[in-house]
Amino acid sequence: MSAGLALLSRVWTELGGDPRILGELASGAGEVPLPSRVATGDLAWASVGLATLAAGRHPSAMDPARIAMAYRSERVLTIDGTAPPVWAALSGFWRTADGWIRTHGNYPHHATGLRAGLRLGSTADADDVRDALAGRTSAEAIESISAAGGLAVAVSDEDPAADARLRQTALLDIRPIGTADPRRDVLSGSSSYPLTGIRVLDLTRVIAGPVCTRTLALLGADVLRVDPPGLPEPEWQHLDTGHGKRSTLLDARSARFEDLLAGADVVVLGYRPAALARLGLDPPSLARRHPGLIVAQLSAWGMDHPQRAGFDSLVQAESGIALIESPDGDRPGALPAQALDHSAGYLLAAAVTMLLRRRAHEGGSWWVQTSLRRVAAELLGMPRRAEPDDEVALDPAPHVARFPVGDTELVTARPALPGFEFAAPHPWGADQPRW
Repeated sequence: MSAGLALLSRVWTELGGDPRILGELASGAGEVPLPSRVATGDLAWASVGLATLAAGRHPSAMDPARIAMAYRSERVLTIDGTAPPVWAALSGFWRTADGWIRTHGNYPHHATGLRAGLRLGSTADADDVRDALAGRTSAEAIESISAAGGLAVAVSDEDPAADARLRQTALLDIRPIGTADPRRDVLSGSSSYPLTGIRVLDLTRVIAGPVCTRTLALLGADVLRVDPPGLPEPEWQHLDTGHGKRSTLLDARSARFEDLLAGADVVVLGYRPAALARLGLDPPSLARRHPGLIVAQLSAWGMDHPQRAGFDSLVQAESGIALIESPDGDRPGALPAQALDHSAGYLLAAAVTMLLRRRAHEGGSWWVQTSLRRVAAELLGMPRRAEPDDEVALDPAPHVARFPVGDTELVTARPALPGFEFAAPHPWGADQPRW
């Protein structure tokens, strides 16, 4: 049994899926062309396959090339014919006096914190950062950057014992968090759009959470993304993951926001757990106020680290993946896609879809959570290659869609799930905060 099929089979069983379907998958997983030493392609195939199964489709219909293109969607994204810069100048690997660190400066406030932590001016560029870090140890640099509100982690060796402990926990941790009557009348979708009639409140950013909610919208759900006023999202990032969703700006402490919660079937959370708890948006509090709610939660480092912010690239660096993927045994490397993010998104979408069916029959309030670090532990436990396969040149033409978004012409990757097509994203923040 291939690694991808083994992962899909295990998690499908844990989600309560029909085991008879697994007998039809004996041929194994398709080879997804995401070349790396770790089993990135197998992880991608299994993650998309679980969302496909939960949607009522068969993974045998999945196109491995389409999956690879979806995981690398930023490579085919264009806005009015131009590819946007997806990595800021202050995001990357930097050599220190005793090793390497990885920073993330795509958001302006994180770039400001990085400069402040290194005692650099507001116009400091990549060369200034490189010079400032060369004379510091990794620990010194991370401490000063973190204290100033920036994001940096050490590029570390893998810790097999820590990964093994993480793998003893569920990849998708599902817990009942309250009682409620069954809601058979809500789940009224067809085989074409199984989540028609479902309302999803999207409180996520960046990639993983938006991929989850984009997938739920693909299956017919009414998804409303809510962002706080004053914290803008990069346009390209929203357009790459906003398909089929409405988008609004609203303070989470407002009465209108509580009205939205009261009308929701599902809430998807992607902010730091501690920040959500301060707003009363932790899953147990949500379920107490709104019985019957399904809460899906994604964090970077897991619920044991509620204060800690993070991104896919940082988790790759600290978990050991960056050194495993080193191109020369010295410089850190990276996966061929933001695979922790994308996989977490599809996995959560699969769990939400299955929990909606469970709620229809059993009732209850439910909480499912995973983290990028838990997904990394899964990947690090899968078989590896001594060297990555050669890169496969893919023709993007069959795998992209074109949309008008306001006055913008958008080109993005088509869905990885077979038999579905995206609706256009709405402009960020352009919709009213209502169902």
